[in-house]
Amino acid sequence: MIEIRPAVPSDAPRLAQLRWEFRAGRDAPAEEHDAFVDRCAAWMAMQLTSGAWRAWVADENGVIVGHVWLHVISKIPNPVGERDRHAYISNVYVIPSSRGGVGARLLQSALDWASANHVDRIVLWPTTRSRSLYFRYGFTPNGDVLERTCS
Repeated sequence: MIEIRPAVPSDAPRLAQLRWEFRAGRDAPAEEHDAFVDRCAAWMAMQLTSGAWRAWVADENGVIVGHVWLHVISKIPNPVGERDRHAYISNVYVIPSSRGGVGARLLQSALDWASANHVDRIVLWPTTRSRSLYFRYGFTPNGDVLERTCS
């Protein structure tokens, strides 16, 4: 049985390993595995401790098999009825052997939290494979977004 629960700082080493699997499985890593996992775990533990980021995990008999991360971005207060917060969802990942609805359950947990916490809009960058999941949950492409990569 897979339980979805909020992540806690002590989950960070496993979450960092999953981050490695997710990203290094898509692109060639520019950092050694152990150095990355150590650096990422420290960052994740700090973010979860401070509340700057939130995460939910899929826990299968004591082993974390997936996760989703959410970061709230405060907006300048607005007098026109828009909520004062945006959210960015990132790193929705489930190990291949546990897929089959777990990613959807993780995403739903993040969406429920966002709704309950007055988030106006959620943004994310999907993979080609994940687009259909996000479309099922009401995400739409938005051609109004401009992006700049800093050098």
